[in-house]
Amino acid sequence: MELVRWYEHQQRDLPWRHTKDPYLIWLSEIILQQTRIRQGLPYYNRFIEAFPNVFALAQATEEQVLRLWQGLGYYSRARNLHACAHTISKDFQGEFPKTAKELLKLKGIGPYTAAAIASFAFDEKIAVVDGNVYRVLSRVFGIQNDISDTKSQKIFQDFANHLIHTTEPATFNQAIMDFGAIHCTPKSPACGICPMHGFCYAFNENKINELPLKSKKVKTKNRYFHYFLFRYQKQVLMQKRRGKDIWQGLYQFPLMESKDAESVEKVLKRAELPQGTLVNACSDLLKHILTHQHIFARFYRIEVKDLDTFVQLQKNWKAEKQTIEALHDLPKPILIQNFLKNNVY
Repeated sequence: MELVRWYEHQQRDLPWRHTKDPYLIWLSEIILQQTRIRQGLPYYNRFIEAFPNVFALAQATEEQVLRLWQGLGYYSRARNLHACAHTISKDFQGEFPKTAKELLKLKGIGPYTAAAIASFAFDEKIAVVDGNVYRVLSRVFGIQNDISDTKSQKIFQDFANHLIHTTEPATFNQAIMDFGAIHCTPKSPACGICPMHGFCYAFNENKINELPLKSKKVKTKNRYFHYFLFRYQKQVLMQKRRGKDIWQGLYQFPLMESKDAESVEKVLKRAELPQGTLVNACSDLLKHILTHQHIFARFYRIEVKDLDTFVQLQKNWKAEKQTIEALHDLPKPILIQNFLKNNVY
């Protein structure tokens, strides 16, 4: 098959391709969801160094896992990873289920990840369908179903399962994913040297830029965050984010959010800071881009002059006291981490 022959010469050398260990394969797949390999590889290496097996990961605290995950985004992946490690360690004695059907029952493992583990670790004949595979299949075979539609997922899955090589499903899966990642790319694919351009629907019908079909993205939402850096001697106040909003489980400075951009004066007036506080500095408005949200943040440095005021602020903002030294070890949104890295605090 042309695709497998292409892969034999063009495949990427990635560490998780040199193992059949389902733990390492699972870890790589979770880290690389919605993350480029260049960005995810250092995280993968740090995770396997800190947690060399599923038992070590299960025994870690959530804060340790989130701290190591810091900067990757989509933190629910990290929490699900940790919860899944607990399940595998406790209920399966550290052994991963060997089929995609059974893997799907585990927290945080969806159809793609289940197929990847089952195929790469246990040689199950099941296709791995990610964004790269959608693109290759839709272009080569002219599949014009909207890949944003959940109904289309089964169509692509069934089609890929029909194509998969009987004796080497893992090789086929790696080949088609690599082909989409480095050859049949979203923009400017290498059609001129493509081993399949002779029968590629999109190439022959001049529809390269039209496939795969995908409906419009969700509208981006703007949010305005005002962080208050309350400091008393060598202590600061921090909040742990809860609920189902972004950055759940991470720590932040006491936060006040507004519906639109507000002047510094208006924000400070709304904050109703008590006597015994002094605003030392205010940062520029910083922009932080998430998938469907743009965060506009400003940091206010506030000196607290006495312990009673500090205790009252802690109560008012439902925060907890942390030392300056401990602050740097807490899991934080990369927005706050970058602020701390660029500003002495």
